[in-house]
Amino acid sequence: MATYIIVAIIAYLLGSISFSVIISKKVAGFDVREKGSGNAGTTNVLRTVGKGAAAITLICDILKGVVAILVAFIAGKLVKGLDNSLLVQLAGIFVILGHTFPIFFKFKGGKGIATALGVLLMTNWQIGLICLVFGLILIALTRMVSVGSITAAILFPVLVMFIDQNYLVEANNWSYLIYSIIIAALVIFNHRSNIKRIYSGEESRISFKK
Repeated sequence: MATYIIVAIIAYLLGSISFSVIISKKVAGFDVREKGSGNAGTTNVLRTVGKGAAAITLICDILKGVVAILVAFIAGKLVKGLDNSLLVQLAGIFVILGHTFPIFFKFKGGKGIATALGVLLMTNWQIGLICLVFGLILIALTRMVSVGSITAAILFPVLVMFIDQNYLVEANNWSYLIYSIIIAALVIFNHRSNIKRIYSGEESRISFKK
């Protein structure tokens, strides 16, 4: 039991490192949460700080998810008799929770998309890539990052129902289905304000020309 708790705490603390805030303060001299949409994420960094800062933020946030899953995987190898798939699932959920509610930054974080991508790619690279491509296509078509993010999150549990291979740690598909539904629910919850704006036609669009 102690190992599960420790992995969850480590994942949460990793998620709580808000690179968007750190980078925006370092590069532009302000907290990104005080500008634009007020969100501590890559898209807001892109709009308020610039492409370079946004690229670094994106990579760092993805790596948070990757490292959290690796920690869980290694812990499962070092400590015998544990449910390794549960360790991975706990790490995936808690690193996204940390990103959304960072203890180091007054619990005001981002929406967890980049971190969730890192988690998905590590959990099952095939499902992760499908969700990534699907999300990017929708972002290109709609020019709304939120649309691609939400639909990719919804696609995750759908794919889990049909794909039973290429998992980092093999397990009963039902456990991964529950895991995928929790992550999808977190992403959708984090985008609740975006969903309202999408329905009202007020959602911001990104420009590919700038």
